[in-house]
Amino acid sequence: MTEKHTTSRAASVGVVKPKRKVLAPSQKYEVFTSVLTSSATQRELADKYGVDRTTIRAICATAKQGALDALSAAVPGRRGKTAEQVELEQARAEIDRLKATVLEQAVALHLERGKDGWD
Repeated sequence: MTEKHTTSRAASVGVVKPKRKVLAPSQKYEVFTSVLTSSATQRELADKYGVDRTTIRAICATAKQGALDALSAAVPGRRGKTAEQVELEQARAEIDRLKATVLEQAVALHLERGKDGWD
């Protein structure tokens, strides 16, 4: 039997990827507020937390989108719904509509064919 070696191209040329660093949510928030208030540059924050600048940009983009989603769902005097809650409500309404349609079709088929048509 021959052995199969599964190595990546990077490993075959001697390139070792650094272990991916995961920031805590509080660190991500600090990164976002630092960029937002211009108290630090993306490069400074990347060096401080030991991540790539693209990671800093991704954190800021995610935080911005989350804030926009929360603000768009907020209605004065009423608790807002998230996009997922709205989508879930729409899906449930569609399921109810389809159930009613199937029931109507089953009744119509029963009336047309009678009970003997089901055998």
